[in-house]
Amino acid sequence: MNRLAHETSPYLLQHADNPVDWWPWSEEAFEEARKRGVPVLLSVGYSSCHWCHVMAHESFEDQGTADYLNAHFVSIKVDREERPDVDAVYMEAVQAATGQGGWPMTVFLTPDAEPFYFGTYFPPAPRQGMPSFRQVLEGVHSAWSDRREEVADVAGKIARDLAGREISYGDTTVPGEEELAQALLALTRDYDAQRGGFGGAPKFPPSMVVEFLLRHHARTGSEGALQMAADTCERMARGGIYDQLGGGFARYSVDREWVVPHFEKMLYDNALLCRVYAHLWRATGSDLARRVALETADFMVRELRTNEGGFASALDADSDDGTGKHVEGAYYVWTPRQLADVLGDEDAELAASYFGVTDEGTFEEGASVLQLPQQEGVFDAERIESIKERLSEARAEQPAPGRDDKVVAAWNGLAIAALAETGAYFDRPDLVEAALGAADLLVRLHLDERARLARTSKDGQVGANAGVLEDYGDVAEGFLALASVTGEGVWLEFAGFLLDHVLVRFVDEESGALYDTAADAEKLIRRPQDPTDSATPSGWSAAAGALLSYAAQTGAEPHRTAAERALGVVKALGPRAPRFIGWGLATAEALLDGPREVAVVGPADAPATRELHRTALLTTAPGAVVAVGTPGSDELPLLADRPLVEGEPAAYVCRHFTCDAPVTDAVGLRQKLVS
Repeated sequence: MNRLAHETSPYLLQHADNPVDWWPWSEEAFEEARKRGVPVLLSVGYSSCHWCHVMAHESFEDQGTADYLNAHFVSIKVDREERPDVDAVYMEAVQAATGQGGWPMTVFLTPDAEPFYFGTYFPPAPRQGMPSFRQVLEGVHSAWSDRREEVADVAGKIARDLAGREISYGDTTVPGEEELAQALLALTRDYDAQRGGFGGAPKFPPSMVVEFLLRHHARTGSEGALQMAADTCERMARGGIYDQLGGGFARYSVDREWVVPHFEKMLYDNALLCRVYAHLWRATGSDLARRVALETADFMVRELRTNEGGFASALDADSDDGTGKHVEGAYYVWTPRQLADVLGDEDAELAASYFGVTDEGTFEEGASVLQLPQQEGVFDAERIESIKERLSEARAEQPAPGRDDKVVAAWNGLAIAALAETGAYFDRPDLVEAALGAADLLVRLHLDERARLARTSKDGQVGANAGVLEDYGDVAEGFLALASVTGEGVWLEFAGFLLDHVLVRFVDEESGALYDTAADAEKLIRRPQDPTDSATPSGWSAAAGALLSYAAQTGAEPHRTAAERALGVVKALGPRAPRFIGWGLATAEALLDGPREVAVVGPADAPATRELHRTALLTTAPGAVVAVGTPGSDELPLLADRPLVEGEPAAYVCRHFTCDAPVTDAVGLRQKLVS
């Protein structure tokens, strides 16, 4: 009996027809294991994961493997995007035991959910020193049957070790100039000056680190910080990790040069990078940054927006190659012959030169990932545009990668912030409307009557899993960005509801440390707690940033105090591991700068009000917040006691609600925002 057919997770639904007798994560599954006296197989993945698909086809769709699993195990399938808490707890165990991690994650548990054997992908036959999945199953079954007491002792020890781990919280004081300078120095040492980015292969987009570098440059004038940010963004935008036809970024590059990506496209990457490129344009005026920000925003709206107005989680790496076989990257790569079939020989030769398509190829079987290896200015722009349109039309006729339609609250919060700001910067009200549509969905569907967040929804049906800290922090961040862009105080109010939950349910009152799950959430063998960024800002950093911005908008001291206490971990980790706490460093830059609070007062339809508002939004001052509206607005506390100046719209630049003299023109406002 397969119990996944009625789940909301597309990943679980992909396994609903497996011969494996899957259970969703539930107490009933563990009770079944206790009743039968068998161990639990926990398999964790996500819908756009290439190797998850591979293992599913090789093992979970195999009747013989399924029969063995069903006879000797209770099998639980978990979508890591729906249950990041479950994923985090057991991934910590996998990494501690094996020195590495990844998905699919394969963990064997006792009926009390204590882990005792770990791995990731296992092949159907022994390969390159890896045992086959069947060998692993037989070995675990043998150990469980013949040495159960020993297995129980090992599992208990691992569980106690995990439960007893405490992170190094660091100083109780906030990071200062010295720690941020040390973090910059550490990044400089790890920077790849030839190729952009940090470290070697595989290379992930360092979105949060780039945000820190941009803010550090804005506050200190460091040209080195700006150069690392700009060069990294240009290298990524010219590489194969960026979709040169449709916009949007793949999850990571398998090489150091950004040439060959792992082709899945995630909402969170594109939301973070859209915002980063918009902020890079704001700092430099770069045409490339403007183009990439807008193309990435358009990609999200065009290909990820759901019928309900939210944004889907991801596009698969694999698609049908035209023969019925699902192949990684099939939708995105080209051979010279394929270019000629679409464009004719003459334009195909130009396209190959422009996009770096060669006879040898840069990917598999002579295919190439499209890049921009040369400056665009040396090519005929009109002809290139025609080539791109024809290639895009031809690609659109091919089977498209599958889409994970699950709406994740946190990632939609990131998308809301990116689209709201990008729309405001580039006079694209349609992008702001898309951000408002997603925000409305989160309020209508994900927020209950107590303002508690649900983690996911799909097709207008809310999921059963509670929101975690990153959901509260990132959604609040999105709502705060909307408040600054639209001047609608309701978004500030909703952000306040969420952040009040953070203060009450996620913060350790004694230390100020943050937990990834609420105090009243389902109890696991360890309450997850991780301040370091991975592909997205950690819940810890996301909450700290939103708390600081909310305090700047409202003057709420408890929220500012909580943000400052949370940033103690940045003081400890920033100088040692800046690549893994970029959003915390960016938040620390905002704290050191104030952050600035800009109150713009005046009639909404007055040109002077709009000009002051736009000038305020375009400031590079780290983490600046903006409120716009009529004087004394009850919805926006920053506007209280901020009158017009001789009947004219005015802007007040403040820190901690203490303001400079107001200005009535954009030039004067710009001067105050850079001082």
